[in-house]
Amino acid sequence: MKKFQEFWRLVIDVWETGVFGIDLGHIIVALIILLVFLMIRRAFGEFVLKVIRKHVAKTKTTLDDHALDVLERPIRFLPVVLGVFFASEFMRPEGDTAQFMDSLIRSLIAFTIFWGFHALVGPLSIFFTRLEKVFSSAMVMWLIKTIKFAVIFVGAAAILEIWGIEVGPILAGFGLFGVAVALGAQDLFKNLIAGLLIIAEKRFQIGDWIRIDGVVEGTVETIGFRSTMVRRFDKAPVYVPNTKLSDGAVTNFSEMTQRRIYWKIGVEYRTTVGQLRKIRDEIETYVLGSDEFEHPPTVPTFVRIDAFSDSSIDIMLYCFTRTTDWGKWLEIKERLAYRIKDIIEGAGSAFAFPSQSIYVETLPDEAPETFVPPGTASLEPPK
Repeated sequence: MKKFQEFWRLVIDVWETGVFGIDLGHIIVALIILLVFLMIRRAFGEFVLKVIRKHVAKTKTTLDDHALDVLERPIRFLPVVLGVFFASEFMRPEGDTAQFMDSLIRSLIAFTIFWGFHALVGPLSIFFTRLEKVFSSAMVMWLIKTIKFAVIFVGAAAILEIWGIEVGPILAGFGLFGVAVALGAQDLFKNLIAGLLIIAEKRFQIGDWIRIDGVVEGTVETIGFRSTMVRRFDKAPVYVPNTKLSDGAVTNFSEMTQRRIYWKIGVEYRTTVGQLRKIRDEIETYVLGSDEFEHPPTVPTFVRIDAFSDSSIDIMLYCFTRTTDWGKWLEIKERLAYRIKDIIEGAGSAFAFPSQSIYVETLPDEAPETFVPPGTASLEPPK
């Protein structure tokens, strides 16, 4: 019996001593408190969001609605912070444990606050869209990314300071580390500087149709820190390093003021001079009389007999459409092609196609007789 009492005394001592000097009973109750807050996390978030949405719905602007949407996850995280706080208050830790719990709670609060700031950068970026009149949309996008990075950096520095870690020496160490990295990441910095130059020069913007000779042709979707994503017309994405875009030749079709049509129309050599004049004049009349085409002196327009090719007399058509939209441009070209075919056939001529003529001046008067081997006279000639 005495031994059992001694064992029970040890059990009571372990129970009261617990972990880090905290009673095991308090620890269990604290875990239950934390578990309860985790269980009501969703219901708490729904209740808070419902109350806030009632007030938000009364406003005319939609900015607060977008802000509330992005703050939903940080708000749902609040019960976790409250659970840790109340669990810590119930345990009543002392000494180093109390200091640790205090730093943990402060870190969770700072994390939640800066999480909310980071989420709000998206909806608040609508104010930066006004800067697109001065800067390009890509530069505004870079500015938003920089602000998000700054929020993350300041939040991380605040949490480190809570734990007593000085940020200054870390930054100094990163500076020395950055020098070493810069020597091995020269291409990365070249692409970063090239991206800044592209945005500053406004070579192209997101949504523009561009062509990089020998690389890709398509629509710009994103201009990143290292590369630009161009989506080809077959919908395949191509990531082009910014250095190729800043140092190489880039054709920006979206900046065209008009769109050109340059054709060589070949007619047959039997076409008379009168027919050629009629064809040329009617094509010119159609182009200059249509509102779908831009007219001189804004742009040059030529319809001329251009060359005597191997198999055709070539008529050069050089004109510009008012639209730069590819689909509409194709429709205008199609109507122009129909009209040119009607004009040529109406003039009594026809389109030429590659051909060769063989001229034989004389034929031999006598041809040699065919040799027939002996014994084969009765056989039929081979077919």
